[in-house]
Amino acid sequence: MLRAMAIGLLIASSACGTAAAQTYRPEFDPSELKGPRVGSPNAVMVLGTPHLSGLPQSFAPAKLEGLLKRLQAWRPQTIAIEALSGSQCDFMRRHPARYESTSVNRYCWDPAPARAATGLDVPSAAAEAERLLASWPAQPTPGQRRRLAAVFLAAGDGASGLVQWLRLPPSERRQGDGLDEVLVARLEALRGRRNENTLIAAPLAARLGLERVYPMDDHTAGRPVADRKAYGEAMTRAWDNPATAKRKAVDERLAGRLGTDEGVLAIYRAHNAPGLARLVFDGDLGAALEEPSPQQFGRGYLGYWETRNLRMAANIRDMLAARPGVRALVIVGAAHKGYLEAYLDQMHDVHLVNTDEVLR
Repeated sequence: MLRAMAIGLLIASSACGTAAAQTYRPEFDPSELKGPRVGSPNAVMVLGTPHLSGLPQSFAPAKLEGLLKRLQAWRPQTIAIEALSGSQCDFMRRHPARYESTSVNRYCWDPAPARAATGLDVPSAAAEAERLLASWPAQPTPGQRRRLAAVFLAAGDGASGLVQWLRLPPSERRQGDGLDEVLVARLEALRGRRNENTLIAAPLAARLGLERVYPMDDHTAGRPVADRKAYGEAMTRAWDNPATAKRKAVDERLAGRLGTDEGVLAIYRAHNAPGLARLVFDGDLGAALEEPSPQQFGRGYLGYWETRNLRMAANIRDMLAARPGVRALVIVGAAHKGYLEAYLDQMHDVHLVNTDEVLR
């Protein structure tokens, strides 16, 4: 009898503890303590984008002009992109058991050709790029730009290499100063790639007179899944829900408007609309949280997603700390936007800018 009562009390105590954990909110809220009182704040606009590589062939990159003009008019002073840095790819290559199949083979360009052309490995090239930019002249020569493009490629930062390539007059986009035939071909391939980093971020940076963009994606939370078949089946079932169907229907309707600048702008307005973050949660992350497999595949996926977004937010915050008081544009897949804004809003020295001000 006494033992049964003790067990009952223990269960009740455990339940109360669980309930308290669900309802407790910490008193301290960093988002309420914004500054600084002196100097310009960091103004950050997170632009959600469809992944342009997934758009139908009817999409013409020239139809991005209306978007580019609006972003240019906002005049960001730094641009962060959803790409892995060469340094992170270099790190992941040193841990192939965990990262080779999940991330390296999918997201990391092998900079071996750039190392052969420049003599610089990734850490040396990253340091050399910083050294060059620290004393960068107001009017660099074409040779200096070609050299910096080569160094960025050796550092694994192709998008920044493309910025330098685009800032050259077409007649100066040639071999020399560290760029050999292979690297020139790489830059030309990047210039034509259907990707938001190469069609929006790099051209915008070049128009604004910026020297680089900042890769801020993170895949260090990725890990191999032992039973990929069971994982795929479980997640497919979880994602088969009304919210996912609604997102697909919206995307299909908007795809019919890709033929004009205004149609492309309509797509970006939809991908940055206030209700999208909740729709993403309901169809994707919320569904994963409740995925019922014994292996808890959904919770593993959700943990990866939250960790990835937290580290992306940290990378953005680190970029701002190096140059306080800037207008920063973050270009990221639309599903990340709600999470990045929520995390960044917790920062004392981050003031978010509504994309409606630019996209309207």
